[in-house]
Amino acid sequence: MRAIILAAGLGLRLQQPPEAQFPKCLLRFDGMSLLERHLQMLSAAGVTEVVLALGFEPERVRDELKDIAWPHPVETVINDRYDLGSVLTVHTVAEAMTRGGDVLLMDADVLYDERILSALVVGETVNRLLIDRDFEAGDEPVKLCLKDGVPVELRKQLAVNVDYDTIGESVGFFRFTQATATRFAEIVAGYVESGRANLPHEEAVRDLLLERSQVFDTADVTGAPWVEIDFPGDVIRATNDILPQLQPLVSASR
Repeated sequence: MRAIILAAGLGLRLQQPPEAQFPKCLLRFDGMSLLERHLQMLSAAGVTEVVLALGFEPERVRDELKDIAWPHPVETVINDRYDLGSVLTVHTVAEAMTRGGDVLLMDADVLYDERILSALVVGETVNRLLIDRDFEAGDEPVKLCLKDGVPVELRKQLAVNVDYDTIGESVGFFRFTQATATRFAEIVAGYVESGRANLPHEEAVRDLLLERSQVFDTADVTGAPWVEIDFPGDVIRATNDILPQLQPLVSASR
């Protein structure tokens, strides 16, 4: 199993002055960066093959990797056009996506409980989504809608005619089998070739779900604390609400 962590973005919505901007995976909580937390959690789950998709200030991330001194090699791939959408970042790591085995596709800017990752990696080869039914309505959460357990929508904005019996927020992590990862890479390539590289990669995941070429299961992680960090308020929530609920991790950094 291979983890691909998307960490290319600039994080403009954090509203930092230009001279203070840095990759969001370097945000620190209780003295530990999000990147180190990812690596420690993956290692505990038995995942030691990691590919980092970088873009903005990649050398700062590589310096963090040196400081972390994780005992497994971490492959880095650079998206020079990180100012575009995450579809292009996923396309940049197409080779890692399609080289075989199950793939975990993970956003780097998430602070999360170990139960989130455990739900993603448990079991034999499978396609899996994560749903949190306890979420705040609004335009920002990516909604995952199910009908009889089958995904029928994955989007921030829902059409009025979507027929579903379960709705929640999609955690920014996905698991693909080898065949599904290959098909997903094809869909992403189609986005880039048709001039839609500026779109979020969730749109390509949505296309994959709706074409029904692959079977997905959904793990319900309602009750497990997590937050995706996009805005200044998310940093406050991560610090005050999410972090105190997480099992302490020991930093390996210098």
